[in-house]
Amino acid sequence: MTFPNKLRAVVIGGSLGGLLSAATLRAAGWEVDVFETSPNQLESRGGGVVLQPDVLEALHFAGIMLPDPPGVPSGERIYLDQRDEIVEQLYMPQMQTSWSLLYRALKNALPAQHLHSGETFLDFRAEGDRIVALFHSGRAEEADLLIGADGIRSTLRSRLLPEVVPAYAGYVAWRGLIEEADLPLHAADVLRDRFAFQQGDGHSALSYLIPGEEDSTVVGERRWNWVWYRKYSREQLDQLLIDRHGAVRPFSLPPGSTKPLDIARLRDDAKLMMGPTFRALVDATDDPFMQPIVDLRSPKMVFGRAVLLGDAASVPRPHTAGSTAKAAANAHSLALALLSAQRSGSTIDPALKHW
Repeated sequence: MTFPNKLRAVVIGGSLGGLLSAATLRAAGWEVDVFETSPNQLESRGGGVVLQPDVLEALHFAGIMLPDPPGVPSGERIYLDQRDEIVEQLYMPQMQTSWSLLYRALKNALPAQHLHSGETFLDFRAEGDRIVALFHSGRAEEADLLIGADGIRSTLRSRLLPEVVPAYAGYVAWRGLIEEADLPLHAADVLRDRFAFQQGDGHSALSYLIPGEEDSTVVGERRWNWVWYRKYSREQLDQLLIDRHGAVRPFSLPPGSTKPLDIARLRDDAKLMMGPTFRALVDATDDPFMQPIVDLRSPKMVFGRAVLLGDAASVPRPHTAGSTAKAAANAHSLALALLSAQRSGSTIDPALKHW
């Protein structure tokens, strides 16, 4: 869809939230450029994602096709006790996909000249009804709209709302990905075609299948995705965030960075706290990675011609499987509001205020 006098948006953040913003705004007739701090590809980040309707609706609006099937379906939800006995069983079909599959589909839909890696956003200034984004490289980008989709540690939010910072919720999510064939058969037989849970005193875990490395959903080429929520004090967390090279990680431990001693302790804890199936998942994972769970909520999302979106604005806890869905819903609804303003011939400011 095209309009005369095409408007331009600058999006800060090249992860799912930023790419969803770009895709939906482009579908609404905008010119969009995305700026990402990391100079590297982000495909290896993240794990499993429950494919929610909000995500599918945003992708449909943007005209982005996912592979068919877009993930791995599960039929039952089962709840295991520490002896691996099923204590509850529900029929609750859903689709699980991978973060990397969604990322690749969105990134490939954005023309390469509109994605700028290795550009660190610093600040912005308003110039009438235009806004100028400033970058560490010295680059300055003028646009009609500035979107902060730069996640929990959003630089744009720190400029707009410096008092709003993530608060550690007292527990973390350990995560792991395992090639389908690498999980012992006794555990695979329990988990296959299911969304599985185990809960204990002060911890809980879940697991399901997701597409493989090349987005394959062929049996034998998929991956097991697991998450284990564990309580740690702030002091314990600070020690965990020292990676295997002695560097202090400011926020999370990506794959390959966890200290061998902490991996060994995680496996020892699994022997004490988990049943055979979930213990096998932990044991089969070479490089578990970890993200602290935080709470964050901005009191508002619109600041003139600058807006916050997705985790930059507020962070749902992961048990809701809502982070990607919320980013998609934010991006889709913003594009619809701006498209309505364009069609009615009004400026974007009332639409932003209403959104």
